[in-house]
Amino acid sequence: MSLRRALAVASFSLFALSIAKVSTSRPTSSGVLVVANQKEHTVLLVDPENRRELAKISVGVNGHEVAVSPDSRFAYVPIYGNSGVGRPGTDGATIDIIDLQQRKLAATIDLGKPLRPHLPAFGPDGLLYVSAELANAVDIIDPASRKVIAEAPTGQPESHMFVLSKDGRRAYTANVHAGTVSVVDIANRKLITTIPVAKTVQRISISPDGAHVFTHDQDAPRIAVIDTATNKVSNWIDIPDSAYASEPTPDGRFLLAVLPRANRTVAVDLKTLKVAKSFNVPQQPGEVLIRPDAAVAYITCMPAGKIAVLDLRTWQLQPNIDLTPGVDGMAWSAN
Repeated sequence: MSLRRALAVASFSLFALSIAKVSTSRPTSSGVLVVANQKEHTVLLVDPENRRELAKISVGVNGHEVAVSPDSRFAYVPIYGNSGVGRPGTDGATIDIIDLQQRKLAATIDLGKPLRPHLPAFGPDGLLYVSAELANAVDIIDPASRKVIAEAPTGQPESHMFVLSKDGRRAYTANVHAGTVSVVDIANRKLITTIPVAKTVQRISISPDGAHVFTHDQDAPRIAVIDTATNKVSNWIDIPDSAYASEPTPDGRFLLAVLPRANRTVAVDLKTLKVAKSFNVPQQPGEVLIRPDAAVAYITCMPAGKIAVLDLRTWQLQPNIDLTPGVDGMAWSAN
């Protein structure tokens, strides 16, 4: 081989190697974490692969939770107020809208009255649903007109968090100090029934098939399993300490629950209703988000200012994402 040909082959090999390195270093998650930081009054855009903050946008006082529009263009942050649920403080009446492409505040929806709006979620109909605590309701918002078009009553105070059925026809709300779950007919805007659960409950999740809803007793180490066919508590899951929030894996096999006092996250086998796995995480885990590809779970730990990263394929914790204290609700935005 001539010297010129040898140099050309070597040059091509180096070029191919560099291309391979670039391709393998590209994010495989194809998305961005959108994180509400309620202590900073900001929304953070976070690259989960490189574990770094991409942008920080100021919002009102305080945004706890966030939802991303189906086209990943906008993020919606209800402005709750400066207190915790059931405590005295300001009463939020707006929803801030973040343009995720321009990375700035785009608009604010005025809800017309103090509501302490908390959790936003998009239904399969493309409408935005937001828990409205002070109205004992779930507000229904048209994102195109940015107007409230209806209110579905929960019949209970402190309807803090909710889940929607897959078809969007029902909502299930966790009513914190009432200790109940409301079953709401979203299509007809009326209350179906109220399910007694415990003295105090926090947060709520729903199985992928919609057959069961889970909420968390705050005075005992157990999770209520509600049968959505009968609208009754059908089982209890015993856990090492009180859970604050949970999220089932998309295959319906496990329920990930966070135990803030124990600084742990557990995986409950939903076939046996027993804890199958347990993980040490940073201080006071509060919320779980499972990536759309079901490969990773992200767990916000508010006082620590960190997001724990759990690989669901290997069930191994990965390095934390280090942010700032106050990280709370999360949503996923596709690239």
